[in-house]
Amino acid sequence: MTAIDEDRDRRAQAGWNVDPVLILTLVLLLGFLAQGPVRRLLATPVLQSWLTVFVAVVVQALPFLAVGVLLSAGLAVFVPPSFFTRVLPKRPALAVPVAGLAGAVLPGCECASVPVAGALVRGGVTPSAAVAFLLSAPAINPVVLAATAVAFPGQPRMVVARFAASLAASCVMGWLWQRLGRPDWLRPRAHAHGAGEGCGEAFWGSVRHDVMHAGGFLVGGAMAAATLKSVVPSSWLYAAAGNPVVAVLALSVLAVLLSICSEADAFVASSLTQFSLTARLAFLVVGPMIDLKLFGMQAATFGRGFALRFAPVTFVVAAGTAVLTGAVLL
Repeated sequence: MTAIDEDRDRRAQAGWNVDPVLILTLVLLLGFLAQGPVRRLLATPVLQSWLTVFVAVVVQALPFLAVGVLLSAGLAVFVPPSFFTRVLPKRPALAVPVAGLAGAVLPGCECASVPVAGALVRGGVTPSAAVAFLLSAPAINPVVLAATAVAFPGQPRMVVARFAASLAASCVMGWLWQRLGRPDWLRPRAHAHGAGEGCGEAFWGSVRHDVMHAGGFLVGGAMAAATLKSVVPSSWLYAAAGNPVVAVLALSVLAVLLSICSEADAFVASSLTQFSLTARLAFLVVGPMIDLKLFGMQAATFGRGFALRFAPVTFVVAAGTAVLTGAVLL
């Protein structure tokens, strides 16, 4: 008697005997019978819009998430914790703007900055400086500023305003965390490396850890953003543009809901011509600092308690600095 026959006999004695070929046949038959309804469902405008937004958010974010995960693993495994404490100023109040300016050298979006900031905290960097880096890196790096210049041709003030407002908001949040934050609010998940584990094994173990946590929340945030984008009527945006205060609030909330990658949000903002430049600046400042997918990723990286406290304060600070900067520069 072969091993297959023995296995079939054991399943029969246990009271169930499922033929894999029969299961596969039933699945194929159900798929064939349902292809008409599925095709009609996929052809509906709402679902097509949902799929477009979902795929766009995930495709835009995944490359930069991969960059952030690799950088995070490299920082966690190959860079000693003492390196960061030597580079940054000893005084936390000075370390915050230095870390904020350091965000300009990372050509990635918010999906990359979250795991990197987590590695910075694990490496011994003061949390206030890591917070400043977390918020500034997606908004003032060269790729984002270049995209903003292309999206707003002939308007260099928009590039300057985005840089100034984003850096100011990052520093304010870092100083606020230094003043009011508590260590138990910020709990970056540590990577468990086995004893005697080589650097290569530890590196890829760290990569798998961040991909499982941050990647899963990224997909969930993209699904939520696509759902909201598909059901909110666009006419509401046109009605909100007439009032300056409502316009800023509307575009700030829209930036949170859409969860657009910071490399692409300038082109969306430039298309909203019915809104003022200040309102569109708020869209560009708020989006890279707090949106649906970022909230999930921050909760996964630093803990839910951190995300619940951090998100509303960041929203208010980012929108406020955008309005003040717009009043001066725009």
